[in-house]
Amino acid sequence: MTATLSTTQTVREIALAQPSSIRIFEYFGIDYCCGGRQPLAVACASRNISLDSVLAALAAARSLGQPGEQVTQKDWSAAPLSALCEHITATHHAYVLRELPRLAVLAQKVVNRHGDTQAELPAIQNLLARLDAELTPHLTKEETILFPYIGQLEVAVTQTALPPAGCMASATRPIAVLCAEHEAAGALLAQIRELSNAYTTPPGACPTYLAYYTGLHEFEQDLHQHIHLENNILFPRALALEAWLQPELIALHG
Repeated sequence: MTATLSTTQTVREIALAQPSSIRIFEYFGIDYCCGGRQPLAVACASRNISLDSVLAALAAARSLGQPGEQVTQKDWSAAPLSALCEHITATHHAYVLRELPRLAVLAQKVVNRHGDTQAELPAIQNLLARLDAELTPHLTKEETILFPYIGQLEVAVTQTALPPAGCMASATRPIAVLCAEHEAAGALLAQIRELSNAYTTPPGACPTYLAYYTGLHEFEQDLHQHIHLENNILFPRALALEAWLQPELIALHG
C-alpha cells in the first residue's frame, strides 16, 4: 500500500493491501468483503460515516502495526510478580478471550464459502475450536488460582507475612500442568500453521479469508509472547519464592 491513502481506492483494495484496516472497517460497520468494491469515500457516504474519521483510524492502525504483534518492552525479570500477573491478564488473557470468538466467526464464514474447495479449512476450524476449549479454562485456572497464590507468596516474602494457606501446598505440580497445556496449545497452532501453509491465502482470496489467516497469525505471535512471559519469567520466579518459603509452607500445611 502506498504511503498516501486514496479515497478513490475501493474498501476491498484497502483491506487487501493493509490487513490492519479490517478491524477499522469492522468497527465502523463498513463492508470490506462482498460489498467492498465501493470506493472508500462512497462507502462512508452511504453509511453517513465521517470520511476523515475513517482515514484517521486507518492511518493510526497502519502506524501502530498489526494488532496482536505485542512486544514486551519492559524487563519483567525484576518487576513485581503481581504486576507481571496483572500485565499477563490485562494484555494477553484479554487478547485471547477477545480474539478466539472473532476468529471463530471468521472461520465459519470462510468454511461456508470456501470449505468445499479448500479441504484444510474445516480441519483448521476444528483445531481452532479445540484451542478455544483448552485455553479458556486454562486462563481461568491461572487467574483464579495460581496468580492469586503467587501474589500471596510475594507478599509473604516482601512484607514478612505468613505464607499462603490456600488450596495448594506447592505450585510445582499446577505449574507443570499449565506448562503442559502451553505445549498442547502450541502444538495445535503448529498444526494450523502447517495446514494453512504458514497462513498463506490462495490467489484471489477475499478479504474475509485474508482477515482470518492474518488473525490466526497474530494470535500465534501473541501466544508465543504470552507463554514466554509465563514459562520463562513468571513461573520460575514464583517457584523460587516458594522455595525460599518452603520451611514455613511445610509447617503451615503439615
